[in-house]
Amino acid sequence: MSVMQIPGHEHQKPGEVMLEEIENILGNCKRCELGQTRSHIVFGCGNPHARVMFVGEGPGRNEDLKGEPFVGAAGHRLDALLSVAGLTREEVYIANVVKCRPPGNRNPKPEEIEACSPFLREQIRSVWPDVIVCLGNFASQWVLKTDKGVMSLRGQLYQQGHFVVAPTFHPAATLYHEDWQPLLEEDLARVGAWLAEHPADTSGEVAR
Repeated sequence: MSVMQIPGHEHQKPGEVMLEEIENILGNCKRCELGQTRSHIVFGCGNPHARVMFVGEGPGRNEDLKGEPFVGAAGHRLDALLSVAGLTREEVYIANVVKCRPPGNRNPKPEEIEACSPFLREQIRSVWPDVIVCLGNFASQWVLKTDKGVMSLRGQLYQQGHFVVAPTFHPAATLYHEDWQPLLEEDLARVGAWLAEHPADTSGEVAR
């Protein structure tokens, strides 16, 4: 269900609403208390027609200052990990469950996630990826509509309607839990294998 409706585009199919339209509606968002403490909204970035979309938790300090997702230490680690799936930063789209930094990098509150969810939902509908990689608990639980933690969810792919969903650890978590790094790499290698087995449709006909 999409709570947000883009004026004049209420009946648009997936892929027909541009990311720029969604960002314009988001505007200088003050829909939750995070709007009072952020430096910049971190909307998302990457290929608007990506086959793979990464969803993280929320911006950190560096992301808040720059207005771009995954530019800090976790971002550098993600860049290095993409090659495990045979991907580059230019090929993927990256967004977060919440678009403003929670103070002190605390966990986002349920009401903050609820306020931001319509925009992430519309971003997913706009990009319409084949695979959604969920980085961490909040992204995995939001996409898969579950209360289970990523530790029990990871290690397999899930079919969620049109999307193949790959829950895994947030790269930031591997900075403190180095033993999770091989598991994260294993999950991304599984995504790469799925992409290799399901090549992109080059006929020009995109199923929306």
